[in-house]
Amino acid sequence: MPTFTFSGVACQAAPEESVLDALLRHGVEVSNSCRAGACQSCMLRATSGVLPAASQQGLKATLVEQGYFLSCVCRPEGDLVLEPAGGLEFTASIAALERLSANVLRVRLRTDTPLEYRPGQYLTLRRADGLARSYSLASLPEDGALELHVRRAPRGRMSGWLFDEARVNEAVTVRGPAGECFYTGGSPDQPLLLAGTGTGLAPLIGILRDALRLGHRGPIHLYHGALRPEGLYLREELRDFDSAHANLHYTPVVLEGGEPEGIAAGALDKTITAAHPKLSGWRGFLCGDPGIVQLLKKKLFLAGMASRDIFADAFVEAPGS
Repeated sequence: MPTFTFSGVACQAAPEESVLDALLRHGVEVSNSCRAGACQSCMLRATSGVLPAASQQGLKATLVEQGYFLSCVCRPEGDLVLEPAGGLEFTASIAALERLSANVLRVRLRTDTPLEYRPGQYLTLRRADGLARSYSLASLPEDGALELHVRRAPRGRMSGWLFDEARVNEAVTVRGPAGECFYTGGSPDQPLLLAGTGTGLAPLIGILRDALRLGHRGPIHLYHGALRPEGLYLREELRDFDSAHANLHYTPVVLEGGEPEGIAAGALDKTITAAHPKLSGWRGFLCGDPGIVQLLKKKLFLAGMASRDIFADAFVEAPGS
């Protein structure tokens, strides 16, 4: 069985065990969240040994060349010598905490050094005890603070801490950015479809603001889905934003709870396909619940949207978020 040496500690792996699981089993603390190779919070660097290609999938070429990899999906055949990915982390502090609804908290962070990112990407937030979770960015770089939307998860360790215990000016660490779900210029008249559920609204707001900032002229349709009306946070702000931009069309959608004024009722995918049966030539951004994101990807493709024009960020929730 291979041996993973981390900061001088030798950890022998069990059969088919990932690097992350082997290190944790030997008492080595490693930040982790989704354990599915999506959030990148468990990234480490190998200074010796051969890494399987799957453990570097989705990483930038510059990181691959330096030996960075995702420890939760890394199951190498030989020994590795490892070190933390500390060079990719930034110190930060909590600038503001604001309740947007009973279950959604807006968290603003300030970093000691500017973070280069594209609105809609995500970062990994780590508190002092090493607990880490990934959240998408709703802010623009020029805002001066990083904006995250955090949903209170049942028995969630990170979300519970942010809601109930964290304080303004408290020190944290961020790593990132990561993710390919963001706006790119070059087709300013292309129709855009933005759809998401829950706090999947956060990256969509970032993408929307970035597109408008860069002069996007084509129609932009934003759909935000929730189970009931109380899940549609920032509704009034988005309606005001809609009124201020002629090419923006905001539609809140609920699955249950009747049909309050200004809110569409029904399944999010059916609401979208009924309003836009033909999507050839459009570009789509999908964020939130993995099942709904996967369903929407299929529906948009069947409606004519090219797969290369569909960008998605499925929120894989870590146990005890």
